[in-house]
Amino acid sequence: MGEETTMQTVIKLLGIIALIWIGFTVLGLVLGFALKLLFWAVMIGGMLFVGSLVYAAVKGMTGSSDRRALHR
Repeated sequence: MGEETTMQTVIKLLGIIALIWIGFTVLGLVLGFALKLLFWAVMIGGMLFVGSLVYAAVKGMTGSSDRRALHR
């Protein structure tokens, strides 16, 4: 009973390979989801940044008296 047959060794090796494969699959799914989430967070943040720049530029072009009063 103490000796391992070739078939048992092959089955153990296949089991280890399957566990490694499942681990990489789960890791890929988690990292893929995290990268997609990060991508969309950067996209939304960039749109908000550009939108606020445009808003500030348009507001500055209207010649608000508040800004002129500060520079006197």
